[in-house]
Amino acid sequence: MHNMVVEQPDDRPVYIISVAAELVGMHPQTLRLYEKLGLIKPYRQPGQGLGKTRRERETRLYSARDIERLMYIKHLTQELKVNLEGVKHITELQQQLEHQQLDLEKQKVRLQWEIDRLSVEIDHLQGQLTPQPESEE
Repeated sequence: MHNMVVEQPDDRPVYIISVAAELVGMHPQTLRLYEKLGLIKPYRQPGQGLGKTRRERETRLYSARDIERLMYIKHLTQELKVNLEGVKHITELQQQLEHQQLDLEKQKVRLQWEIDRLSVEIDHLQGQLTPQPESEE
């Protein structure tokens, strides 16, 4: 189980597996398979279920972002006829691209901060180089 850190409202896990499956038009067992294959990773809330192990007693909760991802997987598999291994590869590449885009945005912010800092430093140095008018006494 992973800790629940909700960064965006779409990341908030709210849908139990039966509701998530109904929303995307899939069987709950399909969602379990996708989780097993690593295509989706729902939040697991500790529960009091009837399972033998603690993991079996946990409740899977899906977020709006998970629902979007499931709809995308459904599009790839049913409309574009991509097999699950292909879906896994496509989604991994998309995640890599998203991480790279975030890294680039962070670099852009850092570079803009450095440009601003250097601009202030240049203005300060130019002010020191500009001859000051002599005051008359």
